[in-house]
Amino acid sequence: MTNGKLAHVELGTGGPAVGVQGLGCMGISEFYGGTDEAAARDTLEAALEGGVTLFDTADIYGRGANEEFLAPFVAAHREEIVLATKFGIERTGDPQHRGIRNDRAYIRQAVEGSLRRLGTDTIDLYYMHRRDPQVPLADSVGAMAELVHEGKVRHLGLSEVTGAELREAHAVHPIAALQSEWSLFSRDVEISAAGAAADLGVAFVPYSPLGRGFLTGAFADAGKELSESDFRRFQPRFTGDNAKANAALLAPVHEIAAAHGATPAQVALAWVHQRAEAHPGLAVVPIPGTRKRSRLTENLAAASLTLTAAELGRLEPIAGAVAGDRYPDMTFTSVAREG
Repeated sequence: MTNGKLAHVELGTGGPAVGVQGLGCMGISEFYGGTDEAAARDTLEAALEGGVTLFDTADIYGRGANEEFLAPFVAAHREEIVLATKFGIERTGDPQHRGIRNDRAYIRQAVEGSLRRLGTDTIDLYYMHRRDPQVPLADSVGAMAELVHEGKVRHLGLSEVTGAELREAHAVHPIAALQSEWSLFSRDVEISAAGAAADLGVAFVPYSPLGRGFLTGAFADAGKELSESDFRRFQPRFTGDNAKANAALLAPVHEIAAAHGATPAQVALAWVHQRAEAHPGLAVVPIPGTRKRSRLTENLAAASLTLTAAELGRLEPIAGAVAGDRYPDMTFTSVAREG
């Protein structure tokens, strides 16, 4: 493996060129326990130095705090980075409430809030974070397209949609990127979404490519190993017998890592990068999240790790044996709407 700068791919046909690995910034502000902000800012700078140009956030992360945290970095490097944020998940005063809104009024309210918090006048890539089936998709994408025409947004993205929904949206306005969960543990997108993206020239941006950290091999009993404020304590794959069963599935990941002088995380990320080969023409840009420079360096090196056909074959059965769903409630994912 080498540690040179990342190669680049286009986000969608005619879209911006970005490094083949991005940075998910969610964990800086919420969900994974406390953050050393100075270390997190150092990690942002290190990511850019290493060739990362796609930086991903959302208005829901920290209830806007994540966008505000990124604002100084955005201001310092505006012409060097591709800035992605999202709308669509509504949070209220009730910490347990998660609503989905895709209506035009909400979209316009959301984009203005994100622009203000990020301290910029244009968002490079604006995602619909989740799909509300009660709102016609053409209406939502049409409202997003208005933002492009007004110069508030440069490119459009969707998250957790099916292949059919992606095709429908793309017919209304070109979609640059589809962001959904895709990893050795989560391959739902291969039902229809990845193939549709390849057909349409839409880039695929896998979130949680390390299974929210499980694929690093670090967890066997999340109830004991994670802090009280870590949301993974309540994720089905991290709890009780599920966690123990899933840890056992990682034996081939550990063995392949040892053969390459790599880490399990690097093998898992290399798998995501190489999985694009099953969908000719598909650009894949995973966005593993981290707050630490050391983890960032580890993740970036995975982009130059090549697994053999035999190794890929050994990894193939893992997803089908995983215990537990991705979320306690899968209603808001594309799986719930697949044919």
